[in-house]
Amino acid sequence: MDRQLFLRIHPNDNVLVALQDLAPGTEISFEDKRFLVVSGVKAKHKFTLEPLDEGDEIRMYGVLVGKTRMPLPQGETITTQNIYHAANPFTLGERKLDWKQPDVSAFTNRTFLGYHRTNGTVGTANYWLVIPLVFCENRNVLVMKRALEEKLGYRKRSRDYEPEVDRLISLYQEGATIADILSADIEIDREQEEGSRLFESVDGVKFLNHEMGCGGTRIDSDALCGLLAGYITHPNVAGATVLSLGCQHAQASILRAEIEKRDPNFDRPLYIFEQQLMGTETNLLQQALKHTFAGLMKANGQRRAPAPLDKLCIGLECGGSDGFSGISANPALGYVSDMLVAMGGSVILSEFPELCGVEQELSDRCVDESKALRFMELMKSYNAKAEADGSGFYANPSPGNIRDGLITDAIKSAGAAKKGGTSPVVDVVDYPGVANTPGLNLLCTPGNDVESTTAEVAAGANVVLFTTGLGTPTGNPIAPVIKLATNTKLFERMPDIIDINCGTIIEGTETIEQNAHRILEFVIQVASGITQPKAVRLGQDDFIPWRRGVSL
Repeated sequence: MDRQLFLRIHPNDNVLVALQDLAPGTEISFEDKRFLVVSGVKAKHKFTLEPLDEGDEIRMYGVLVGKTRMPLPQGETITTQNIYHAANPFTLGERKLDWKQPDVSAFTNRTFLGYHRTNGTVGTANYWLVIPLVFCENRNVLVMKRALEEKLGYRKRSRDYEPEVDRLISLYQEGATIADILSADIEIDREQEEGSRLFESVDGVKFLNHEMGCGGTRIDSDALCGLLAGYITHPNVAGATVLSLGCQHAQASILRAEIEKRDPNFDRPLYIFEQQLMGTETNLLQQALKHTFAGLMKANGQRRAPAPLDKLCIGLECGGSDGFSGISANPALGYVSDMLVAMGGSVILSEFPELCGVEQELSDRCVDESKALRFMELMKSYNAKAEADGSGFYANPSPGNIRDGLITDAIKSAGAAKKGGTSPVVDVVDYPGVANTPGLNLLCTPGNDVESTTAEVAAGANVVLFTTGLGTPTGNPIAPVIKLATNTKLFERMPDIIDINCGTIIEGTETIEQNAHRILEFVIQVASGITQPKAVRLGQDDFIPWRRGVSL
Protein backbone atom coordinates (compact mmCIF):
# COMPACT_ATOMS: atom_id res chain seq x y z
CA MET A 1 0.00 0.00 0.00
CA ASP A 2 1.37 3.42 -0.99
CA ARG A 3 1.98 5.72 1.96
CA GLN A 4 0.08 9.00 2.10
CA LEU A 5 2.19 11.98 1.02
CA PHE A 6 0.51 14.73 3.03
CA LEU A 7 -2.27 15.51 5.49
CA ARG A 8 -4.62 18.37 6.29
CA ILE A 9 -5.20 18.24 10.05
CA HIS A 10 -8.36 20.38 10.27
CA PRO A 11 -10.90 21.39 7.57
CA ASN A 12 -10.16 25.08 8.19
CA ASP A 13 -6.38 24.74 7.73
CA ASN A 14 -4.70 26.50 4.80
CA VAL A 15 -1.47 24.47 5.03
CA LEU A 16 -0.75 20.78 4.54
CA VAL A 17 1.70 18.61 6.52
CA ALA A 18 4.23 16.61 4.50
CA LEU A 19 4.27 13.00 5.70
CA GLN A 20 7.24 12.20 3.45
CA ASP A 21 9.96 14.32 1.85
CA LEU A 22 8.44 16.04 -1.19
CA ALA A 23 10.81 17.09 -3.96
CA PRO A 24 10.36 20.39 -5.84
CA GLY A 25 7.81 19.87 -8.59
CA THR A 26 5.92 17.09 -6.78
CA GLU A 27 2.31 17.25 -7.94
CA ILE A 28 -0.25 17.74 -5.19
CA SER A 29 -3.88 16.83 -5.77
CA PHE A 30 -6.16 17.78 -2.90
CA GLU A 31 -9.94 18.12 -3.18
CA ASP A 32 -10.46 20.44 -6.17
CA LYS A 33 -6.89 21.81 -6.12
CA ARG A 34 -3.95 20.63 -8.25
CA PHE A 35 -0.57 22.33 -7.89
CA LEU A 36 3.19 21.70 -7.65
CA VAL A 37 5.46 21.84 -4.61
CA VAL A 38 7.66 24.92 -5.06
CA SER A 39 10.82 24.56 -2.95
CA GLY A 40 10.69 21.02 -1.71
CA VAL A 41 9.26 20.06 1.68
CA LYS A 42 10.91 17.84 4.26
CA ALA A 43 8.71 15.36 6.10
CA LYS A 44 7.02 16.98 9.16
CA HIS A 45 7.09 20.45 7.58
CA LYS A 46 4.13 22.37 6.16
CA PHE A 47 3.34 23.97 2.80
CA THR A 48 0.67 26.36 1.59
CA LEU A 49 -2.62 25.05 0.19
CA GLU A 50 -3.36 28.35 -1.55
CA PRO A 51 -1.53 31.56 -2.52
CA LEU A 52 -1.11 33.97 0.41
CA ASP A 53 -0.40 37.71 0.59
CA GLU A 54 1.85 39.45 3.09
CA GLY A 55 0.15 39.54 6.51
CA ASP A 56 -2.24 36.67 5.75
CA GLU A 57 -3.07 34.18 8.47
CA ILE A 58 -1.59 30.67 8.67
CA ARG A 59 -4.07 28.23 10.19
CA MET A 60 -3.37 24.74 11.58
CA TYR A 61 -5.50 22.56 13.82
CA GLY A 62 -8.23 25.06 12.95
CA VAL A 63 -6.52 27.92 14.84
CA LEU A 64 -4.26 30.86 14.01
CA VAL A 65 -0.60 29.80 14.28
CA GLY A 66 1.23 32.53 12.36
CA LYS A 67 1.16 35.26 9.72
CA THR A 68 3.12 35.66 6.51
CA ARG A 69 6.07 38.03 6.27
CA MET A 70 5.78 38.15 2.46
CA PRO A 71 3.57 36.85 -0.35
CA LEU A 72 3.75 33.05 -0.64
CA PRO A 73 2.77 31.03 -3.72
CA GLN A 74 0.64 27.91 -3.52
CA GLY A 75 2.81 24.92 -2.61
CA GLU A 76 5.51 26.93 -0.79
CA THR A 77 7.13 25.62 2.40
CA ILE A 78 6.51 27.78 5.46
CA THR A 79 9.66 28.66 7.41
CA THR A 80 10.85 31.04 10.12
CA GLN A 81 11.95 33.34 7.28
CA ASN A 82 8.54 33.69 5.64
CA ILE A 83 6.10 33.48 8.57
CA TYR A 84 6.09 34.65 12.18
CA HIS A 85 4.25 33.62 15.35
CA ALA A 86 0.70 34.87 15.82
CA ALA A 87 -2.15 33.60 17.97
CA ASN A 88 -5.75 34.55 18.58
CA PRO A 89 -6.60 36.66 21.63
CA PHE A 90 -8.75 35.02 24.30
CA THR A 91 -11.55 36.18 26.57
CA LEU A 92 -14.00 34.65 29.02
CA GLY A 93 -16.44 32.68 26.88
CA GLU A 94 -19.31 30.29 27.29
CA ARG A 95 -18.86 26.93 29.00
CA LYS A 96 -18.35 24.16 26.42
CA LEU A 97 -18.48 21.03 28.53
CA ASP A 98 -20.02 18.51 26.15
CA TRP A 99 -17.61 15.83 25.03
CA LYS A 100 -17.87 12.43 23.44
CA GLN A 101 -16.64 9.86 25.91
CA PRO A 102 -14.65 7.04 24.32
CA ASP A 103 -15.66 3.42 24.59
CA VAL A 104 -13.83 1.99 27.61
CA SER A 105 -15.59 -1.39 27.74
CA ALA A 106 -12.28 -3.16 27.01
CA PHE A 107 -10.99 -1.88 30.37
CA THR A 108 -14.10 -2.45 32.50
CA ASN A 109 -13.19 -3.95 35.89
CA ARG A 110 -9.47 -3.87 35.01
CA THR A 111 -7.08 -3.24 37.90
CA PHE A 112 -3.40 -2.65 38.53
CA LEU A 113 -1.27 -3.85 41.44
CA GLY A 114 -0.29 -0.88 43.54
CA TYR A 115 0.75 0.25 47.02
CA HIS A 116 -2.29 1.45 48.96
CA ARG A 117 -1.66 4.46 51.24
CA THR A 118 -3.82 5.39 54.21
CA ASN A 119 -4.90 8.67 52.57
CA GLY A 120 -6.63 6.73 49.76
CA THR A 121 -3.99 7.20 47.07
CA VAL A 122 -2.28 4.24 45.40
CA GLY A 123 1.37 4.11 44.40
CA THR A 124 2.72 2.48 41.28
CA ALA A 125 6.07 2.03 43.07
CA ASN A 126 7.49 2.05 46.60
CA TYR A 127 10.51 4.33 47.12
CA TRP A 128 12.38 5.87 50.03
CA LEU A 129 13.57 9.47 49.57
CA VAL A 130 16.68 11.23 50.86
CA ILE A 131 16.28 14.98 50.29
CA PRO A 132 18.31 18.13 51.06
CA LEU A 133 16.31 21.16 52.17
CA VAL A 134 19.10 23.39 50.90
CA PHE A 135 21.96 22.97 48.42
CA CYS A 136 24.45 23.10 51.33
CA GLU A 137 23.40 19.52 52.14
CA ASN A 138 23.93 18.12 48.64
CA ARG A 139 27.29 16.66 49.55
CA ASN A 140 25.90 14.85 52.58
CA VAL A 141 23.11 13.40 50.47
CA LEU A 142 25.72 12.11 48.01
CA VAL A 143 27.73 10.61 50.90
CA MET A 144 24.60 8.71 51.95
CA LYS A 145 24.08 7.63 48.34
CA ARG A 146 27.60 6.17 48.15
CA ALA A 147 27.14 4.45 51.50
CA LEU A 148 23.73 2.91 50.82
CA GLU A 149 23.02 2.42 47.13
CA GLU A 150 25.33 -0.45 46.26
CA LYS A 151 25.18 -2.13 49.68
CA LEU A 152 21.37 -2.32 49.51
CA GLY A 153 21.42 -3.61 45.93
CA TYR A 154 20.08 -0.52 44.16
CA ARG A 155 23.10 0.43 42.04
CA LYS A 156 22.33 -0.25 38.38
CA ARG A 157 25.40 -2.17 37.32
CA SER A 158 24.28 -2.31 33.69
CA ARG A 159 24.76 1.48 33.51
CA ASP A 160 28.09 1.52 35.32
CA TYR A 161 30.81 2.48 32.82
CA GLU A 162 33.78 1.95 35.16
CA PRO A 163 34.73 -1.31 33.34
CA GLU A 164 35.09 0.64 30.10
CA VAL A 165 37.42 3.09 31.83
CA ASP A 166 39.42 0.16 33.27
CA ARG A 167 39.82 -1.15 29.73
CA LEU A 168 41.05 2.24 28.48
CA ILE A 169 43.55 2.45 31.34
CA SER A 170 44.89 -1.02 30.46
CA LEU A 171 45.29 -0.04 26.82
CA TYR A 172 47.16 3.14 27.81
CA GLN A 173 49.47 1.24 30.14
CA GLU A 174 50.15 -1.24 27.32
CA GLY A 175 51.38 1.64 25.15
CA ALA A 176 48.28 2.31 23.03
CA THR A 177 48.30 5.47 20.91
CA ILE A 178 45.46 7.99 20.74
CA ALA A 179 44.40 6.40 17.45
CA ASP A 180 44.39 2.97 19.15
CA ILE A 181 42.23 4.32 21.98
CA LEU A 182 39.71 5.92 19.63
CA SER A 183 39.35 2.78 17.52
CA ALA A 184 39.32 0.29 20.42
CA ASP A 185 36.33 -1.94 21.12
CA ILE A 186 35.64 -1.43 24.82
CA GLU A 187 32.23 -3.07 24.98
CA ILE A 188 31.98 -5.07 28.20
CA ASP A 189 29.95 -8.25 28.63
CA ARG A 190 28.14 -7.88 31.95
CA GLU A 191 24.91 -8.54 33.78
CA GLN A 192 22.04 -6.24 32.77
CA GLU A 193 20.34 -6.10 36.17
CA GLU A 194 21.36 -4.53 39.46
CA GLY A 195 22.40 -6.71 42.38
CA SER A 196 19.99 -8.53 44.65
CA ARG A 197 18.00 -6.08 46.79
CA LEU A 198 18.11 -6.39 50.58
CA PHE A 199 14.60 -4.92 50.85
CA GLU A 200 12.62 -6.73 48.16
CA SER A 201 9.45 -4.63 48.49
CA VAL A 202 11.28 -1.30 48.25
CA ASP A 203 11.91 -0.30 44.64
CA GLY A 204 14.78 1.98 45.51
CA VAL A 205 16.26 4.73 47.64
CA LYS A 206 16.25 7.97 45.68
CA PHE A 207 18.73 10.71 46.54
CA LEU A 208 17.62 14.12 45.24
CA ASN A 209 19.91 17.11 44.74
CA HIS A 210 19.01 20.68 43.82
CA GLU A 211 20.55 24.18 43.86
CA MET A 212 17.88 25.99 45.89
CA GLY A 213 16.68 26.57 49.46
CA CYS A 214 18.54 29.81 50.20
CA GLY A 215 20.09 32.82 48.47
CA GLY A 216 17.03 33.33 46.27
CA THR A 217 13.60 34.80 46.85
CA ARG A 218 11.36 33.60 49.68
CA ILE A 219 8.80 32.76 46.99
CA ASP A 220 11.23 30.27 45.49
CA SER A 221 12.26 28.73 48.82
CA ASP A 222 8.60 28.39 49.87
CA ALA A 223 7.79 26.83 46.49
CA LEU A 224 10.69 24.41 46.96
CA CYS A 225 9.21 23.30 50.30
CA GLY A 226 5.86 22.77 48.56
CA LEU A 227 7.50 20.76 45.79
CA LEU A 228 9.43 18.57 48.25
CA ALA A 229 6.26 18.08 50.31
CA GLY A 230 4.59 16.86 47.11
CA TYR A 231 7.30 14.22 46.76
CA ILE A 232 7.24 13.18 50.43
CA THR A 233 3.43 12.73 50.39
CA HIS A 234 3.42 11.14 46.93
CA PRO A 235 1.72 7.72 46.71
CA ASN A 236 4.93 6.21 45.28
CA VAL A 237 6.91 7.18 48.41
CA ALA A 238 7.03 5.06 51.59
CA GLY A 239 8.95 7.59 53.67
CA ALA A 240 11.74 10.16 53.61
CA THR A 241 14.94 11.35 55.22
CA VAL A 242 15.48 15.12 55.03
CA LEU A 243 18.81 16.87 55.64
CA SER A 244 18.68 20.53 56.70
CA LEU A 245 21.52 22.90 57.48
CA GLY A 246 19.40 25.09 59.76
CA CYS A 247 19.87 28.72 58.75
CA GLN A 248 18.42 28.59 55.22
CA HIS A 249 15.21 30.15 53.94
CA ALA A 250 13.62 26.74 53.31
CA GLN A 251 12.98 25.89 56.96
CA ALA A 252 11.86 22.49 58.20
CA SER A 253 8.79 24.17 59.75
CA ILE A 254 7.71 25.38 56.29
CA LEU A 255 8.18 21.87 54.88
CA ARG A 256 6.05 20.39 57.66
CA ALA A 257 3.31 22.95 57.02
CA GLU A 258 3.31 22.09 53.30
CA ILE A 259 3.06 18.39 54.14
CA GLU A 260 0.11 19.16 56.44
CA LYS A 261 -1.64 21.03 53.61
CA ARG A 262 -1.31 18.05 51.29
CA ASP A 263 -2.01 15.27 53.79
CA PRO A 264 -3.36 16.40 57.20
CA ASN A 265 -3.12 12.84 58.53
CA PHE A 266 0.31 12.07 57.10
CA ASP A 267 1.54 8.92 58.82
CA ARG A 268 4.54 7.71 56.82
CA PRO A 269 8.03 7.75 58.37
CA LEU A 270 9.68 11.18 58.07
CA TYR A 271 13.08 11.91 59.60
CA ILE A 272 14.43 15.48 59.52
CA PHE A 273 18.02 16.16 60.65
CA GLU A 274 19.46 19.66 61.14
CA GLN A 275 23.24 19.79 60.89
CA GLN A 276 23.75 23.00 62.89
CA LEU A 277 21.89 21.47 65.84
CA MET A 278 23.53 18.06 65.64
CA GLY A 279 27.10 19.30 65.54
CA THR A 280 29.53 17.07 63.71
CA GLU A 281 28.97 15.70 60.24
CA THR A 282 29.68 12.24 61.62
CA ASN A 283 26.80 12.51 64.09
CA LEU A 284 24.47 13.83 61.39
CA LEU A 285 25.24 11.08 58.90
CA GLN A 286 25.29 8.22 61.38
CA GLN A 287 21.87 9.21 62.74
CA ALA A 288 20.51 9.73 59.20
CA LEU A 289 21.81 6.31 58.11
CA LYS A 290 20.34 4.50 61.12
CA HIS A 291 16.91 6.11 60.76
CA THR A 292 16.88 5.58 57.00
CA PHE A 293 17.69 1.89 57.49
CA ALA A 294 14.94 1.58 60.10
CA GLY A 295 12.51 3.32 57.75
CA LEU A 296 13.40 0.90 54.96
CA MET A 297 12.64 -2.00 57.28
CA LYS A 298 9.13 -0.57 57.79
CA ALA A 299 8.65 0.14 54.09
CA ASN A 300 9.67 -3.40 53.22
CA GLY A 301 6.55 -4.73 54.93
CA GLN A 302 4.28 -3.19 52.28
CA ARG A 303 2.90 -5.24 49.40
CA ARG A 304 1.15 -4.56 46.11
CA ALA A 305 -2.61 -5.16 45.96
CA PRO A 306 -5.25 -4.70 43.22
CA ALA A 307 -6.51 -1.16 42.65
CA PRO A 308 -9.07 0.20 40.15
CA LEU A 309 -7.77 2.24 37.22
CA ASP A 310 -9.37 5.39 38.64
CA LYS A 311 -6.46 5.43 41.12
CA LEU A 312 -4.12 6.28 38.23
CA CYS A 313 -3.04 9.90 37.90
CA ILE A 314 -1.18 10.33 34.61
CA GLY A 315 1.11 13.25 33.84
CA LEU A 316 1.11 14.27 30.17
CA GLU A 317 4.46 15.49 28.90
CA CYS A 318 6.32 16.13 25.65
CA GLY A 319 9.91 16.98 24.87
CA GLY A 320 12.06 17.07 21.78
CA SER A 321 8.82 17.50 19.82
CA ASP A 322 8.65 17.35 16.03
CA GLY A 323 6.20 18.04 13.24
CA PHE A 324 4.51 14.66 13.76
CA SER A 325 3.92 15.12 17.52
CA GLY A 326 0.56 16.79 17.03
CA ILE A 327 -0.78 14.17 14.61
CA SER A 328 0.47 10.89 16.13
CA ALA A 329 1.69 10.54 19.71
CA ASN A 330 -0.05 13.58 21.22
CA PRO A 331 -3.54 12.73 19.89
CA ALA A 332 -2.96 9.14 21.04
CA LEU A 333 -2.25 10.47 24.53
CA GLY A 334 -5.37 12.62 24.22
CA TYR A 335 -7.40 9.48 23.61
CA VAL A 336 -5.75 7.77 26.60
CA SER A 337 -6.57 10.88 28.67
CA ASP A 338 -10.22 10.75 27.66
CA MET A 339 -10.39 7.01 28.44
CA LEU A 340 -8.91 7.50 31.89
CA VAL A 341 -11.20 10.45 32.65
CA ALA A 342 -14.20 8.39 31.52
CA MET A 343 -13.16 5.73 34.05
CA GLY A 344 -12.80 8.24 36.90
CA GLY A 345 -9.03 8.69 36.80
CA SER A 346 -6.94 11.87 36.74
CA VAL A 347 -4.69 13.44 34.12
CA ILE A 348 -2.41 16.47 34.32
CA LEU A 349 -1.67 18.75 31.36
CA SER A 350 1.09 21.27 32.07
CA GLU A 351 3.74 23.25 30.12
CA PHE A 352 1.76 26.52 29.92
CA PRO A 353 4.05 28.16 27.30
CA GLU A 354 2.99 25.30 25.03
CA LEU A 355 -0.70 26.17 25.41
CA CYS A 356 -0.25 29.56 23.72
CA GLY A 357 -2.84 29.90 20.98
CA VAL A 358 -5.31 27.37 22.40
CA GLU A 359 -6.23 29.38 25.51
CA GLN A 360 -9.76 30.05 24.29
CA GLU A 361 -10.56 26.37 23.78
CA LEU A 362 -9.14 25.33 27.15
CA SER A 363 -10.72 28.18 29.10
CA ASP A 364 -14.10 27.41 27.50
CA ARG A 365 -13.71 23.79 28.64
CA CYS A 366 -13.20 24.80 32.30
CA VAL A 367 -16.10 23.56 34.42
CA ASP A 368 -16.82 27.02 35.85
CA GLU A 369 -15.92 30.64 35.18
CA SER A 370 -13.62 30.94 38.20
CA LYS A 371 -11.35 28.24 36.83
CA ALA A 372 -11.47 29.74 33.33
CA LEU A 373 -10.44 33.12 34.76
CA ARG A 374 -7.71 31.46 36.80
CA PHE A 375 -6.27 29.78 33.70
CA MET A 376 -6.33 32.97 31.66
CA GLU A 377 -4.71 34.97 34.45
CA LEU A 378 -1.91 32.43 34.87
CA MET A 379 -1.26 32.44 31.11
CA LYS A 380 -1.21 36.25 30.91
CA SER A 381 0.96 36.79 33.99
CA TYR A 382 3.42 34.06 32.99
CA ASN A 383 3.83 35.44 29.47
CA ALA A 384 4.16 39.01 30.82
CA LYS A 385 6.93 37.89 33.19
CA ALA A 386 8.67 36.06 30.35
CA GLU A 387 8.45 39.14 28.10
CA ALA A 388 9.77 41.35 30.90
CA ASP A 389 12.76 39.01 31.07
CA GLY A 390 13.26 39.38 27.30
CA SER A 391 11.63 36.21 25.98
CA GLY A 392 7.87 35.69 25.63
CA PHE A 393 6.04 32.49 24.72
CA TYR A 394 6.84 33.19 21.06
CA ALA A 395 10.45 32.12 21.79
CA ASN A 396 9.48 28.68 23.13
CA PRO A 397 10.35 26.45 20.13
CA SER A 398 13.90 25.08 20.37
CA PRO A 399 16.27 24.79 17.40
CA GLY A 400 15.40 21.09 17.25
CA ASN A 401 11.67 21.85 17.21
CA ILE A 402 12.13 24.35 14.36
CA ARG A 403 14.36 22.00 12.37
CA ASP A 404 11.65 19.34 12.53
CA GLY A 405 8.68 21.48 11.57
CA LEU A 406 7.50 23.38 14.69
CA ILE A 407 8.44 26.84 13.52
CA THR A 408 6.17 28.99 15.72
CA ASP A 409 5.07 28.60 19.31
CA ALA A 410 1.43 28.46 18.22
CA ILE A 411 2.13 25.52 15.88
CA LYS A 412 3.95 23.72 18.69
CA SER A 413 1.22 24.57 21.20
CA ALA A 414 -1.71 23.50 19.04
CA GLY A 415 -0.15 20.05 18.69
CA ALA A 416 1.03 19.84 22.32
CA ALA A 417 -2.47 20.56 23.65
CA LYS A 418 -3.77 17.43 21.91
CA LYS A 419 -2.31 15.43 24.82
CA GLY A 420 -5.18 16.71 27.00
CA GLY A 421 -7.94 15.12 24.94
CA THR A 422 -11.41 16.65 24.85
CA SER A 423 -12.85 16.29 28.36
CA PRO A 424 -13.80 19.27 30.58
CA VAL A 425 -11.09 20.95 32.67
CA VAL A 426 -11.93 20.20 36.31
CA ASP A 427 -9.15 22.18 37.99
CA VAL A 428 -6.48 24.81 37.30
CA VAL A 429 -3.50 24.69 39.66
CA ASP A 430 -0.45 26.90 40.05
CA TYR A 431 3.01 25.47 40.77
CA PRO A 432 3.78 23.63 43.05
CA GLY A 433 0.23 22.59 43.93
CA VAL A 434 -1.61 19.28 43.88
CA ALA A 435 -3.53 18.51 40.66
CA ASN A 436 -5.03 15.05 41.14
CA THR A 437 -8.76 15.84 40.99
CA PRO A 438 -10.55 13.14 38.94
CA GLY A 439 -10.68 14.50 35.39
CA LEU A 440 -8.42 16.82 33.37
CA ASN A 441 -6.24 19.16 35.48
CA LEU A 442 -4.20 22.09 34.16
CA LEU A 443 -0.93 22.70 36.05
CA CYS A 444 1.13 25.84 35.48
CA THR A 445 4.70 24.80 34.71
CA PRO A 446 7.43 25.80 32.22
CA GLY A 447 7.83 24.07 28.89
CA ASN A 448 11.20 22.76 30.11
CA ASP A 449 10.85 18.95 30.07
CA VAL A 450 12.48 18.17 33.40
CA GLU A 451 11.05 21.12 35.35
CA SER A 452 7.57 20.25 34.09
CA THR A 453 7.88 16.51 34.77
CA THR A 454 9.29 17.28 38.22
CA ALA A 455 6.23 19.44 38.95
CA GLU A 456 3.68 16.97 37.54
CA VAL A 457 4.96 14.24 39.85
CA ALA A 458 4.85 16.58 42.87
CA ALA A 459 1.25 17.35 41.85
CA GLY A 460 0.32 13.68 42.15
CA ALA A 461 1.14 11.94 38.85
CA ASN A 462 1.99 8.31 39.62
CA VAL A 463 2.81 7.59 35.94
CA VAL A 464 4.08 10.03 33.29
CA LEU A 465 3.49 9.58 29.55
CA PHE A 466 6.14 11.47 27.59
CA THR A 467 5.99 11.95 23.81
CA THR A 468 9.08 12.81 21.79
CA GLY A 469 9.89 13.24 18.12
CA LEU A 470 13.62 13.87 18.42
CA GLY A 471 14.46 11.64 21.39
CA THR A 472 15.15 12.52 25.03
CA PRO A 473 16.24 10.32 27.96
CA THR A 474 14.26 12.26 30.60
CA GLY A 475 12.95 10.33 33.60
CA ASN A 476 11.93 10.96 37.20
CA PRO A 477 13.21 9.60 40.53
CA ILE A 478 9.90 8.24 41.85
CA ALA A 479 7.34 8.04 39.01
CA PRO A 480 7.81 5.79 35.96
CA VAL A 481 8.17 7.84 32.77
CA ILE A 482 6.99 6.04 29.63
CA LYS A 483 8.47 7.34 26.35
CA LEU A 484 6.44 7.40 23.14
CA ALA A 485 8.03 8.06 19.73
CA THR A 486 6.06 10.17 17.26
CA ASN A 487 7.76 8.46 14.32
CA THR A 488 9.11 5.01 13.53
CA LYS A 489 12.59 6.23 12.54
CA LEU A 490 13.15 7.54 16.06
CA PHE A 491 11.75 4.36 17.62
CA GLU A 492 14.22 2.29 15.60
CA ARG A 493 17.17 4.68 16.10
CA MET A 494 16.90 5.05 19.91
CA PRO A 495 15.39 1.79 21.19
CA ASP A 496 17.25 2.08 24.49
CA ILE A 497 15.15 5.08 25.62
CA ILE A 498 11.82 4.66 23.75
CA ASP A 499 9.05 2.34 25.00
CA ILE A 500 6.22 2.70 22.48
CA ASN A 501 6.07 3.58 18.77
CA CYS A 502 3.27 5.93 17.67
CA GLY A 503 4.73 6.27 14.17
CA THR A 504 2.34 3.51 13.19
CA ILE A 505 -0.37 6.20 13.11
CA ILE A 506 1.56 8.18 10.48
CA GLU A 507 2.14 5.03 8.45
CA GLY A 508 -1.53 4.07 8.57
CA THR A 509 -0.98 0.65 10.15
CA GLU A 510 -2.69 1.61 13.41
CA THR A 511 -5.47 4.05 14.33
CA ILE A 512 -5.20 6.57 17.15
CA GLU A 513 -7.71 4.48 19.13
CA GLN A 514 -5.76 1.25 18.61
CA ASN A 515 -2.51 2.94 19.61
CA ALA A 516 -4.16 4.44 22.71
CA HIS A 517 -5.40 1.02 23.80
CA ARG A 518 -1.86 -0.34 23.43
CA ILE A 519 -0.51 2.57 25.49
CA LEU A 520 -3.01 2.02 28.31
CA GLU A 521 -2.24 -1.70 28.41
CA PHE A 522 1.46 -0.82 28.81
CA VAL A 523 0.59 1.69 31.57
CA ILE A 524 -1.20 -1.04 33.51
CA GLN A 525 1.84 -3.33 33.24
CA VAL A 526 4.15 -0.54 34.42
CA ALA A 527 1.81 0.56 37.23
CA SER A 528 1.71 -3.05 38.46
CA GLY A 529 5.50 -3.34 38.58
CA ILE A 530 5.46 -6.06 35.93
CA THR A 531 7.28 -4.00 33.30
CA GLN A 532 9.92 -1.30 33.77
CA PRO A 533 9.99 1.53 31.21
CA LYS A 534 13.34 2.40 29.69
CA ALA A 535 13.84 5.54 31.82
CA VAL A 536 13.59 3.43 34.98
CA ARG A 537 15.98 0.81 33.61
CA LEU A 538 18.47 3.56 32.77
CA GLY A 539 18.20 5.08 36.24
CA GLN A 540 17.17 8.39 34.65
CA ASP A 541 16.35 10.27 37.87
CA ASP A 542 15.96 13.84 36.59
CA PHE A 543 14.82 16.38 39.20
CA ILE A 544 14.85 20.17 38.64
CA PRO A 545 12.69 22.52 40.74
CA TRP A 546 11.32 25.57 38.92
CA ARG A 547 13.05 28.81 39.96
CA ARG A 548 10.52 31.59 39.29
CA GLY A 549 12.25 34.42 41.12
CA VAL A 550 15.78 35.83 41.08
CA SER A 551 18.82 35.37 43.29
CA LEU A 552 19.35 38.00 45.99
